[in-house]
Amino acid sequence: MRRITGKAKDETLIELQDATDSQTTVGPAVLTAFRIHLHPDENNGNGVSLSEMAILPGHTETDKLQTNRDTVFFRDGVRRIDFVLSYVDDKDGEKKQERRKEFEANLEKAGLELETEDKSESKDQKTYFLKIHAPWDVLATYAEVLKIKVPFKESDIPHSQDAPLEWLSHPLRLPEHIMRPQPDYFTYPFDKKKTDFFLISDKDTFFPPSTRSRIVFYILARCPYYNEGRKDREKTGIKRLLSNGTYAAAFPLHDCRYWKRARNAECESERYNLYKNWARFLCFYKEQPLNLIRKYYGEKIGIYFAWLGFYTEMLFFAALMGVICFAYGLLSYDDNVSSKEICDANIGGSIIMCPLCDKKCPFWKLNSTCLSSWQSHLFDNEGTVFFAIFMGIWVTLFLEFWKRRQARLEYEWDLVDFEEEQLQLQIRPEFEIQCTNRRLNKITQEMEPYLPVTSKCARFCLSAATVIFWISLIVACIIGVIAYRLAVYAAFASIIKDPMRKIQLVGRFITPQLATSVTASCINFVIIMILNFFYERVAIWITDMEIPKTHLEYENKLTVKMFLFQFVNYYSSCFYVAFFKGKFVGHPGAYTYMFGNWSTLRNEECDPGGCLIELTTQLVIVMTGKQMCGNIQEALLPVMRNWWSGRKGRHHPENHYSRWEQDHVLQNFSQLGLFYEYLEMVVQFGFITLFVASFPLAPLLALFNNILEIRVDAWKFTTQFRRPVASKARNIGAWLEILNAVAVLSVVTNAFIMAFTSDMIPRMVYLYAYSEGSNMRGYVNNSLSVYNISRIPLRSMPEEHDYWFDNSTTTCRYRDYRYPPGHEREYTHTMHFWHILAAKMAFIIIMEHVVFMVKFFVAWLIPDVPSDVKARIKRERYLVQEHLHNYEVERLKMQLSASFVTEPRSETSSTME
Repeated sequence: MRRITGKAKDETLIELQDATDSQTTVGPAVLTAFRIHLHPDENNGNGVSLSEMAILPGHTETDKLQTNRDTVFFRDGVRRIDFVLSYVDDKDGEKKQERRKEFEANLEKAGLELETEDKSESKDQKTYFLKIHAPWDVLATYAEVLKIKVPFKESDIPHSQDAPLEWLSHPLRLPEHIMRPQPDYFTYPFDKKKTDFFLISDKDTFFPPSTRSRIVFYILARCPYYNEGRKDREKTGIKRLLSNGTYAAAFPLHDCRYWKRARNAECESERYNLYKNWARFLCFYKEQPLNLIRKYYGEKIGIYFAWLGFYTEMLFFAALMGVICFAYGLLSYDDNVSSKEICDANIGGSIIMCPLCDKKCPFWKLNSTCLSSWQSHLFDNEGTVFFAIFMGIWVTLFLEFWKRRQARLEYEWDLVDFEEEQLQLQIRPEFEIQCTNRRLNKITQEMEPYLPVTSKCARFCLSAATVIFWISLIVACIIGVIAYRLAVYAAFASIIKDPMRKIQLVGRFITPQLATSVTASCINFVIIMILNFFYERVAIWITDMEIPKTHLEYENKLTVKMFLFQFVNYYSSCFYVAFFKGKFVGHPGAYTYMFGNWSTLRNEECDPGGCLIELTTQLVIVMTGKQMCGNIQEALLPVMRNWWSGRKGRHHPENHYSRWEQDHVLQNFSQLGLFYEYLEMVVQFGFITLFVASFPLAPLLALFNNILEIRVDAWKFTTQFRRPVASKARNIGAWLEILNAVAVLSVVTNAFIMAFTSDMIPRMVYLYAYSEGSNMRGYVNNSLSVYNISRIPLRSMPEEHDYWFDNSTTTCRYRDYRYPPGHEREYTHTMHFWHILAAKMAFIIIMEHVVFMVKFFVAWLIPDVPSDVKARIKRERYLVQEHLHNYEVERLKMQLSASFVTEPRSETSSTME
């Protein structure tokens, strides 16, 4: 048994003596020092630790490295540490100790080599560390099982040539050894019987550390911790041992400190290179070293950063167009005739508007909304229509170009044929443990676990009912927020407009609508974050209950549940403001109420400046609030946790603070860690596409956030998180389908926002059909209907109304297109209303068809896989088959020649006898 512990002194001494015998320059003084440490009773009980042992003159650098505890090797300095388990003795120590004993014995039976660091060697004097090394035989066996692709020939396919004006991007580029940390190879799934077929120069370094840790974790996840005589299938895997506290942590090691290169030349110091060239914010304008990220963290994390970087690059064009649209609103500020009429004391000042709520709201003059009408023009202008159409095309270009980028990464990272392997090999250990039923696999002809249909249907029904319940809870909360808006609007109106209160200066800038909208948006945001906290745990629980078979299936099911919830949670308030608020108000004398005529909650009207400015307010508060909370949570909380846990790695010398201890105090990167990163970005993608017509600057805010997000995520991965187990992923999974669905829905929502929330269509209809002289003069008066004040019901009449108008005023105005009092069809919709409605429906149909036609044309025009990638894939497959064929032919020739030599000899010997 090749295992070292701090307590097994004799065995350890033999191991160390064997290691030192191979070093010709090591003298007996070193062995004496080892004996002092291992046998303190022979030296008056004063043991000397290896880290404190002096290096005697005349010894080699290898001896110095043995004293350096910041290393990724066993004590012999040869075997690499592929995984580390930590544990602490506690009250339930005997039971946990028995589990560890059985588990570690089974690991050794699987071929892994173990070495234990006693708690006396750790800084806290409490934690044991079990270091795990996978020898060549184990790596080769499981590499064949997992069908890991390894190099057999250096690629002779040239890289794409530099494009014209490539020199302009030189300031954005990283050094070549960072961008391409290893040469390109032709690869083939590893076969233990064909080791001479592959480019194996050194067995110790043939498999990179990320692959080694992936293989070891595969073994750990399936290794039982029960005796051979007892068969308890639930007692299997490191995840269960971590959950019941038998082990405190399980993680592969970082290769060095992030701020300093490793002293050992055999360590790659890739973590240092990532921190220096990627994780620092000063590198925000540089390209990402995706190949190095993939090599160090695995393809799954690499594909996330590739997608995030590409998304950020594409946001630049959307942000630029949004700024141009906003600039157009600013530059056309003085040409806004409607706002000038509203602000004019002779026009807007002479128009008395009907109360916006019952009892508490007074009659008011139109020019009191002067400021909000100017604000609305910044986002509700002719440029907004163009921007909405542009974003519908932009989102298609983004998804199509990403598919091409993804296809190129699949080829470069050897993921072209990975999907089938992933489905077959990455079966979750939880599925194997919990599914006791077995059936014959028609493909492999082997017995495999499965979940009966009855159990699957019952679990699905329970899961669906839970999701529906939580979505209903969100809808109920939104209804509660709407009720809040209706209830407090009257209070804000009475406070802000009360002439007896000394807040008239504030009242000029803050209307009751704005105060209600801002406070309701803030309350809604708090409710969103609270529901988020609870539903995340519920979604994980119900997904675990469904027992998905593969990791891919698990992530896809969780993705759908979480995004469905997030969609309703984050976007429902915006949908209410965009498509429901102000649409079902009625008119004076026949107002509609939220819960029927018996209630006092009158349906909310839009801000006098229009509903679009309220949608903008809602979008800005929810979107920026979420991004700020996310950044604070990602950047500050890890620092606070590490400060609280007493992390002091940067302040200790290397020989005092071991590599495994430095990584142990870091945060664990959970299996769902990347899931939350995707979710955050996809929710943001929904904000900048679904409602972008109301706020053209949303892509600009998203661009600034993502530039920060990339570096914050990089900083977290390199400095705050333990090194995650490398895992493969061919693409971004179910997120791509969600992005496609959001892209299609965004065309519809923006068309409806421009038609029903914006005032653009009514203005265009007036300009081209009703105005005199093809200008906007008179539009304000045309858009307001007249109502007889004497016919306002007592329940709707203001309590003190004579402050606002003299007794000669008999009518008030309201936003609608209805016949005036005295007309034979008084208070019914005019033909102008139906013309506007027809124009709105025509605009929706035309805009949707135009954008969808362009989308489908662009999708057809741009192939998902670039032609040069297709050619390279075919070329590589041809070369692989040719090389493999030549190898098999040569191998067969050697076998035939060997058999030809042995057969004549055997015949000769038999003749002589």
